[in-house]
Amino acid sequence: MLTKKQLQLLEFIHKRLQRDGVPPSFDEMKVQLDLRSKSGIHRLITALEERGFIRRLPHRARAIEILRLPESLGGSAEPRGFAPKVIQGGQSSSTAPAKASADPLRQAAVELPVMGRIAAGVPIEAISQVSHQVTVPGGMIAPTGQHYALEVKGDSMIDAGINDGDIVVIRETAAADNGDIVVALVEGQEATLKRFQREGSLIALEAANPAYETRRYPEDKVKVQGRLVGLIRTY
Repeated sequence: MLTKKQLQLLEFIHKRLQRDGVPPSFDEMKVQLDLRSKSGIHRLITALEERGFIRRLPHRARAIEILRLPESLGGSAEPRGFAPKVIQGGQSSSTAPAKASADPLRQAAVELPVMGRIAAGVPIEAISQVSHQVTVPGGMIAPTGQHYALEVKGDSMIDAGINDGDIVVIRETAAADNGDIVVALVEGQEATLKRFQREGSLIALEAANPAYETRRYPEDKVKVQGRLVGLIRTY
């Protein structure tokens, strides 16, 4: 039996994982549950883990996997986490457009172009050329829209479970909601991977690492290029 706060937190984590593929930060959890400190969140997470609803993954920043859900949230659920699947040997030297894999054992997989590197730090020069291809699970791809992949450079999104060297899967879109992790083109020249927040006439691009400050730009200086839908990590 879960307390009201435990159930609220589990539902919030579950919805964020479904939407973004990454769990919310402790700060976001604290705000959502109207708690005064992160220590309360730590206690709730420990309680959920002890009851077998979630699992914290070791050696990863802000990594939470949902193991099951109570009936009030739809019953049992497949375990989920911010790192969808690890694809071993999934890179290809081909530069053909994204296509379904011909291997019958991997028919659910698709190949996406890796468009180069994206900064998870300060913005870097925008990238528009395909460097290679990567194979990703078909379930990571939305049924509509174009998708592409980028290699992450930097550690500013580490608290969102996004590490230097990871491959992020992006769905092309020019729109974003507050809290979305997006590829943002700044002043038409530099691209960065950050959490999107609209603040009146300004756009805030928030890092998920306290070592990096939030950068704010006039609305006409930021163009959303896509939204994070998946992540691939190679060990």
